[in-house]
Amino acid sequence: MSEKPIWHRVLAIVGGGAFIGSTVFAITSVFRDALTQPVSSETTEPTIEERLATQERGYEKVLQREPQNQVALEGLVFVRLQMQDARGAIRPLSKLVQLFPERRNYKILLEELQEQVGESQAETRS
Repeated sequence: MSEKPIWHRVLAIVGGGAFIGSTVFAITSVFRDALTQPVSSETTEPTIEERLATQERGYEKVLQREPQNQVALEGLVFVRLQMQDARGAIRPLSKLVQLFPERRNYKILLEELQEQVGESQAETRS
């Protein structure tokens, strides 16, 4: 077999070196960026309370335009219950009972909330 010309070897060495160099450069820049980037998930993520408050304001805006909107009333009740505001959930739930008297689940939930609020008021008076 004949020996390859010297310029083939030089070209192979230079090409291989360029490939290895560019790969190493790319890998180090990825790691460097990952290490220098601060972890700020706490500052960008809204808290659960903030999200619930935003949802509550949204439902209230809808109810200003459409006071009998069933979806907005249900959503407001649900959000306020998640916020542990039973007293605040009673008013929209009462409206749902008025608008939809055939829905027993509204009436049952309203009675339970009124009982719960009544018990908490009695405890605070004692």
